[in-house]
Amino acid sequence: MAWFCSHQQLPTRAAIPLPEINDGEGHPSSSHQALKGTSRWATSLENLLEDPEGVKSFREFLKKEFSEENVLFWLACEEFKKTQGKKQMQEKAKEIYMTFLSSKASSQVNVEGQSRLSETILETPHPLMFQKLQDQIFNLMKYDSYSRFLKSDIFLNHKKSEEQEENSPEAQTAAKRASRIYNT
Repeated sequence: MAWFCSHQQLPTRAAIPLPEINDGEGHPSSSHQALKGTSRWATSLENLLEDPEGVKSFREFLKKEFSEENVLFWLACEEFKKTQGKKQMQEKAKEIYMTFLSSKASSQVNVEGQSRLSETILETPHPLMFQKLQDQIFNLMKYDSYSRFLKSDIFLNHKKSEEQEENSPEAQTAAKRASRIYNT
């Protein structure tokens, strides 16, 4: 079951790479960077789920709310979409079904229409077979858990730590170097 807990490479949704401006030593200039960390997490659930550290924090929060299965199901479905080969798809589809959707599931998610999803569908899997259910869970997280996460101690402590790092003497020195480079 460890395959769905991995979140090294989450798919990006229409991510547009931004040019990176470096200081004189090849380090990104803090005044020209795109949003990162908690600032990026706070812009959308999609951005949060694209960041492995964001997923880790969100899972920690959901665990406290007794709803971690939602993000685990979403991650499992994302991984499932990348699966190649009918046999591997059948195995992963069955694992998702048994873990999250069956009446005997160990981490059952609460989705509409799961009763219509029977084990027979597992015989002919396709990458988007769980999409409708995944979308339901995504919307549940987006309109319920995500807003509470942004007010949680877990998120606020991450944000505070980030702000302290940005205000550290080392960060200020890098910003001053970058400022000298760009203002000359």
